[in-house]
Amino acid sequence: MTIRALAIGLLVMGLMSCNARQKDNHTKDPETYADIKIIGAMKNVMWKGELGGILHLDTIADKNGLYGLGPVRYLTGELLINNGKCYVSKATSDSTMTVEERFDVQAPFFVYGHVTDWHDVELPPKVKTIQDLEEFIDEKTSDFKRPFAFKLAGRVSNALIHIQNLPEGTKVSSPEEAHQGQTNYNIENEEAEIIGFFSTEHKGVFTHHDSFLHMHLITKDERKMGHVDQLEIGEMKLYLPKK
Repeated sequence: MTIRALAIGLLVMGLMSCNARQKDNHTKDPETYADIKIIGAMKNVMWKGELGGILHLDTIADKNGLYGLGPVRYLTGELLINNGKCYVSKATSDSTMTVEERFDVQAPFFVYGHVTDWHDVELPPKVKTIQDLEEFIDEKTSDFKRPFAFKLAGRVSNALIHIQNLPEGTKVSSPEEAHQGQTNYNIENEEAEIIGFFSTEHKGVFTHHDSFLHMHLITKDERKMGHVDQLEIGEMKLYLPKK
């Protein structure tokens, strides 16, 4: 074999290897999930201070079976889309909030998807906390494509929810700075729905670094809504999307 032929052969092999690596990387890209849309990333908000709105929620055309969650731009509230209805919560004091139904709002990061067919799952009595729920869902959905939306409906024994309430003009370069002004609220013995998204691959994107779950709770009377930090499940049923 001539030196020229050897060089050409090595070049071809290198190109084939490069294409293979690119293909492998593409299959691992979370954006290949067609039924779940992920806009922005929590880590970019927390660490890079990218607080401005990059998604106008009213540009999501298909509202049928639409579910989604994230914060309001500049971390001034919480957002929840529950079966095509969008709720915006804002802190007004340490014990009060407003909850409005409207789509004319923006988010610095957001996850959403469409589910029109659910199947319900009875929760074992031992499933009471967020950690219990995470482990149960992970085990129950080992053959599911991830990420996916889920919901809980029924009575919440106790929950701690928060609303982001960042002071105007605040610069953010860490999670501690991002949570300035965060207002916490207790929910006790109330009928509610909890909308969540589950993923083992999106820590720092739409879940926190120590969790596979991101959940927002809205009470049945639609007067309270926020991000779930702590949970004690009462009599609730879990709903998972039909595959």
